[in-house]
Amino acid sequence: MRVPRVYTAQPLASGQVVTLEAAPSHHLSKVLRMTAGRPLVLFNGQGGEFEGEILETGKKAVSVHIGDFHPADRESPLDLELAIGLSRGDRMDWIFQKATELGATRITPLFTERSEVKLKGERLEKKLEHWQQVMISACEQCQRNRLPIIRSPLTLDDWFDQAPGNTPDRALFVLHHRDSRGLPTEKPLGEVSLLVGPEGGLSDDEIDRALQRGCQPLTLGPRVMRTETAPLAAISLAQYLWGDFSK
Repeated sequence: MRVPRVYTAQPLASGQVVTLEAAPSHHLSKVLRMTAGRPLVLFNGQGGEFEGEILETGKKAVSVHIGDFHPADRESPLDLELAIGLSRGDRMDWIFQKATELGATRITPLFTERSEVKLKGERLEKKLEHWQQVMISACEQCQRNRLPIIRSPLTLDDWFDQAPGNTPDRALFVLHHRDSRGLPTEKPLGEVSLLVGPEGGLSDDEIDRALQRGCQPLTLGPRVMRTETAPLAAISLAQYLWGDFSK
């Protein structure tokens, strides 16, 4: 029997009883049809996870008794930021989901020249909340106990201004399919930032500015990948070289 993993934003401590929020309560009681006595795992993004047992399933809420704490840490040793141009449709949902599964530490959406998505005000807040829920669901599935950080969208120049510079163990890369250089396999890195354009890619001017601001060009073979494919391939390679993918 599969034991579901459930995220809650509440403080957690062994021996306490918590009432879960509406969304996880609905999923447990109405979708999974779980009843009193069923086990589950709770985590709140602060690290580690707790055993839990359902005490009661009401019409609108599920109460859970919190059991033993397990300091499970499934985070990659590689601090990895994905900075990616905003794209239309469900591409961003896919990127947030898969980047979370692959171990990204931070995700920064970017307004670029070819980004056709315009977000501000209430629409922006709703979109950020939606992407946060996408990452929560991905963490529940992939067994991460810490949520990636999602930043409010920035312009490309603002991101350049805020991005830390290159150091012996940190590097910034811009995906550039017209170059020929790959990841520096001989260099040990602890922090990586990956800059990826939206559908249509970064403009020539944006790539030139990225190179001027210290980004190293990164090419992923001879084929041109879609905006939802390229960052996932790059993250996978970085995790293989410097993270927790087995070599």
